[in-house]
Amino acid sequence: MASRNNNKKRKSELKSESEAEEDNEVASLVKDDNISAESSPDQEMTTSSRHYFGNIEDGFSISIVENMKEEYGLFVWPCSIILAEYVWQQKSRFSGANVVELGAGTSLPGLVAAKVGADVTLTDDSKRSEVLDNMRRVCSLNDLKCKVLGLTWGVWDSPVFSLHPNIILGADVLYDTSAFDDLFATVTFLLEKCPGSVFITTYHNRSGHHLIEFLMEKWGLKSRTLVDGFSFMPSHKASSLSGNIQLAEIVLDAFRSE
Repeated sequence: MASRNNNKKRKSELKSESEAEEDNEVASLVKDDNISAESSPDQEMTTSSRHYFGNIEDGFSISIVENMKEEYGLFVWPCSIILAEYVWQQKSRFSGANVVELGAGTSLPGLVAAKVGADVTLTDDSKRSEVLDNMRRVCSLNDLKCKVLGLTWGVWDSPVFSLHPNIILGADVLYDTSAFDDLFATVTFLLEKCPGSVFITTYHNRSGHHLIEFLMEKWGLKSRTLVDGFSFMPSHKASSLSGNIQLAEIVLDAFRSE
């Protein structure tokens, strides 16, 4: 909506000044990465994006460094944007919480959680060093002190035992059916360590509801919330996204058989 008074005009000017400063920081970071990468063919694929939450009085923005090669997992997908918006809208719930993001990739939901006061650990496959390195870059870029941890689903090594989350986040982690069982095994283990904890995930309906439901029953889990991911999105954000995306809050089933 166009500005209708001087106050709004000044706010817009201040916002533009702030954006310019952050854009310079992002450009500098990308440039530095390209220099250090020497002749890597992936240099030209590096870009950045900015994501806004709230308004100029009480909101903030998060800058993300992306790599447009999809196999890197370094692209901000719609599921991530929707989950990040949910975290923002539930910010009082996240403030002071111990949060772990699984398969974090570009880490937008986890970074928003950190921005609103959560103690955040960002995780991705321990074999994906380029993703873990990028997590550290975006934490530094946004002046956030998140822990970064290599964690492979279904592998019971020391990192998974060090985590005690109240809230587990996962954006678009239900896309590869061959990894579903390992994911639910890890989620169940983390939920059992912290009574009352919850796994909040966004996923496309392409993921196969029947398999998800089967695995939740297998691992003694239940969905306490299941909503259309676009139902709480601001219209200006929703208009730029596509897909049939669900948001689910998954918890341990208190009545599961022992």
